[in-house]
Amino acid sequence: MENTQTVLVVDDDRDIVSAIGKLLTDEGLNVLKAYDGLEALDTIATKQVELLIIDVMMPKLDGLSALMKIRQNNNIPVIVLSAKSEDTDKILGLSMGADDYITKPYNPLELIARVKANLRRYLTLGSAAASPARHGVITVGGLELDKETKSLTADGKKCTLTATEYKIIELLMSNAGRVFSAEEIYQRVWREDAYAVENTVMVHIRHIREKIEINPKEPRYLKVVWGVGYKIEKY
Repeated sequence: MENTQTVLVVDDDRDIVSAIGKLLTDEGLNVLKAYDGLEALDTIATKQVELLIIDVMMPKLDGLSALMKIRQNNNIPVIVLSAKSEDTDKILGLSMGADDYITKPYNPLELIARVKANLRRYLTLGSAAASPARHGVITVGGLELDKETKSLTADGKKCTLTATEYKIIELLMSNAGRVFSAEEIYQRVWREDAYAVENTVMVHIRHIREKIEINPKEPRYLKVVWGVGYKIEKY
């Protein structure tokens, strides 16, 4: 990264915050620290933050509740770091707006790799990205994707997308009618090898549907081709 990016680390275990902080600092990142959800909200409201790493079980305000409040008006990448390792816990975290989910005890190298991947995606594809030239608008039915402003409207309604959601919808709208498997979506968006990624992709697809469809249970745009993958219907 040419410019130093700021990561907010939130956990009620101060040793964990300190250890992660040192890992990130050694990678050239600026680190802010908080020890509960309320403190995290205050920090994000008053300081520039490009990525958030947050624990789930914390006093005052738990991580998922804090995440829901953050997602009301902020699309910075969020990595949930939790001792809860069941698939249902991961799906819950992703469905509430997390971009990634790492279980404790975490692998330091994996954590750093995921932080860098999420920052790269956000800074090049999310709202932090600034495009000097207009690259055009993709229109599919009532969906309109502006690649310059990285914004999407569905039937005239502006949709607030996370950086990951934006990349998925851009991929599908740029190839309207083509079916992408969950593995291919993961490889293209996360830029990592895909292994057992169906649940991760499915949660993001469901989230996008809730934002762009009038009735998510009967989608007009974002369709599942059972046993194959996902596509944006071609109009």
